[in-house]
Amino acid sequence: MNKKLNILMLNGPNLNLLGTREKNTYGTTTLKELIILLNKKALSLKINIYHYQSNAEHEIIEKIHESKKKIDYIIINPAAFTHTSIAIRDAFLAVNIPFIEIHISNIYARENFRSNSWLSDISQGVITGFGLDGYFWALETAVKRLLNPLNKN
Repeated sequence: MNKKLNILMLNGPNLNLLGTREKNTYGTTTLKELIILLNKKALSLKINIYHYQSNAEHEIIEKIHESKKKIDYIIINPAAFTHTSIAIRDAFLAVNIPFIEIHISNIYARENFRSNSWLSDISQGVITGFGLDGYFWALETAVKRLLNPLNKN
């Protein structure tokens, strides 16, 4: 039997407040509810999914480092770290794990500073502005890319 795929779902600062903050932008689903839904999706895809959220940049970096040789793919909503963290960028470059960057809101339709991402050019792709659907699309895409060698680049 083949080894199950291991996918890490990383969520950055303030995403612990999903469902209660800026509901017009981020909706009413909590992070706990989202995790339950993603776990169900992972079960149907027959993969292992791990979740981690932190408001601290160094903790996200540590989680990326710990993923080397354990995690096959990372999906990250870096939140505000998108626009500020060269350190998270360097962590991804150091571990060489493929990843998708996701955002609940359309970062290009918001304040100008939000349109700059330190991760987009090294990610395999970016999903932005489609609400929580982006998490599920990213999960399905990660699995497809891992299972089909022609989709790895």
